[in-house]
Parts: sequence; C-alpha cells; structure tokens
Amino acid sequence: MIQVQLPELPVERARLRVVALPLVSPFTTSFGTQTERRALLVEVFGAGLRGWGECAAGLDPGYSYETLASTMEALRRHILPAILGREAADPAGQSARWAWVRGHNMAKAAAEMALLDQAGQAAGLSLAAILGGVKQRIPCGVSIGIQPSLEATLTAIDGYLAQGYLRIKLKCKPGYDLQLAAAVRERFPTTPVMLDANSAYTLADAERLRQLDEFNLMMIEQPLAHDDLLDHAALQAQIRTPVCLDESVESLTDLRAAVRLQSGRILNIKAGRVAGLLPAVRIHDACREADWPVWCGGMLETGIGRAANLALASLPGFTLPGDTSASDRYFRRDLLEEPFTLAEDGTLPVPSGPGLGVAIDSAWLDQVTVHLEEVG
Repeated sequence: MIQVQLPELPVERARLRVVALPLVSPFTTSFGTQTERRALLVEVFGAGLRGWGECAAGLDPGYSYETLASTMEALRRHILPAILGREAADPAGQSARWAWVRGHNMAKAAAEMALLDQAGQAAGLSLAAILGGVKQRIPCGVSIGIQPSLEATLTAIDGYLAQGYLRIKLKCKPGYDLQLAAAVRERFPTTPVMLDANSAYTLADAERLRQLDEFNLMMIEQPLAHDDLLDHAALQAQIRTPVCLDESVESLTDLRAAVRLQSGRILNIKAGRVAGLLPAVRIHDACREADWPVWCGGMLETGIGRAANLALASLPGFTLPGDTSASDRYFRRDLLEEPFTLAEDGTLPVPSGPGLGVAIDSAWLDQVTVHLEEVG
C-alpha cells in the first residue's frame, strides 16, 4: 500500500497516440511473431502538466482479449470520459470513477499510469517513491523468443550474457522444450534459466513437463490455460520445477485463490494485466505475505512503459530479475532522449525524477506517431 499523499488534480484534456517502432529482430512466441511494436500512449493534461501512460495491449488477442483497438475504444468511450472535466482528485480517486467498467485492465492501467505521472510531477515525487520502492537499480533478465534453430538460441544466449543480463527466459512450446532445455543446460550449466510457455500446454502434458525437473530451471511460466488455477495446482503437485503464474492472475482475488490452491510458487506481475500500478502494489504486498517471490514481466514496452516497470520492480518483494531489459534489446531508437542502457553489472537505474522521471524525444515521437486523437 502506498504511503504518500498525492495532490488532487483535474484532467482537462486527454489524447490517444499510437506509435510504430520496428523491433531490432523478430520476436516469436507460441502466439506468433512480431516485427514491429505498435504502442498506444495515453496523455492527460491538467494544472499545466502532461502525464504519460502506455498500454500493454498488442494488435492481436493472443495474450489477452484486449487489443490495441479494443483498449482505444474503452479509453475513448468509457475510461477517459469518466475523469475528463470532473472535480480534481488524486490518482486513486480518479481511477475509482471508472471502477464500474468491467475488465479492460490494460486500458485502465494506461490511464492510471498517466495520472500517476501527472501527480508525481506536481508533488515532486518519483513514481518509485510513490509506489514504495526501495531499490535504486534493478537486476535485469532478458526474454528470448523462439529461434529458427537450437544453435541460434545458444548464440543469442551467449550474446545476452556477454552484455551482462543476469537471467535468461526462453519461450517454448510443445515439441520445442525438452531438447531446448537440454541444449541450454549443456552449454550453460549454471546460468539462471526459465521457460515461458504462454499457456501452450494442457495437464495431459504433465509427464513431459515433469521431465524438465532434471534441468534445474528457475521456473516454468504459465504452462497451462490462461484462465486456469485448478490444473496448475495439479501440475505443481507433480513437478519440482516451480510454476510461475502470469495470465491466470488478473486481480488480488485471483492471487488469493492461487495461493490457497497452491497453483504455483512464483508470480510474474504486469501492471497492465492487473489494471494498474496501484493494484500491482497490493498484489505485491499479498505475495510477500504468502512468501511468493515476484518479478516484473514485460510486454515489449517503449521507454515510457519501461520506466514504470522499473519503478514497480524497485519494491522490496521483487527479488528475481524480471523482463526489464534495456531499450536496445527491442528498439534501435526508443522514445526517450536518454534510453535505458544496461550497466556492466546487469542492472538498470530506477528513474528518480518526478513522475515517470524520463524525458521524451518529441521530434522522434512525432515521426513515429501513426495516429493521434483528442478525447472528449
């Protein structure tokens, strides 16, 4: 729970902006392949300040039912109109005004991020300070998509370890799992490695997943269905490798059920998935009480969303390296004047300036903007 008092501010105007950034290399998961990141940005204006938020939704409803198009519609028709021109309020008070909207967590999280950025600027507080962060630097892992061959995967791992990344996450799917883990462990016997299945398996694959136990993986992330907790509990009872939940936990209620059922042992927290940074803090607190380690997942964010992820990951319960990779992991040119650069020790700095604490490269932003609209 946050401990600071934030100012009450009005939202006088709001804008939706879509940017298109080519990825450094194609990113392939069990859902498909991405070559470009189209990111939805939310801008809120009030009291002479502009707050920025970024939406985690992608173009297609693979990871979530939410898409770039659906989040734009929810924001323009329901979420932003609930706060535009209303009495001044702090971010929690503003977000309460759209609480009647069922679902649409990623849309809500983007608006909330913009409000927290605006409030942080007004109060002279960094987002990390607002959320209760205690760390100044964040240990970073890297996520590697499915490669054309095992040798290409091993080469990619070599490159990222040379850059300083402290944990390797590998996307997997049925038929591309056991041989992947075996090859990686033969080449990198002590490197912290995890697999991410993005719901590609069923409980019928339990014996296959049990065979992963011999490879001493940190965890296997979201192996079963996105809306399942019962089968995950049955799977965790059959394997030693910790199950890390992702898509299955969209709320504090989901987490409490997962803990009671023992559906896993670790949680990946993504603010977009759980409707915002403030709900993410409450889930973090509950995980600490349950003795579940947490880490911060990524959704191919630009530097705006990456700044928010680093602030969230500065909380004390984030004890495992997350997907908070450097800007150049995904983009040749990020949206920031000073992109996030990985240090030799494999960490990134937590922004300390007011709000998100980053400066946006306005000229480049305008060049990569493919859609801009006023709301309200």
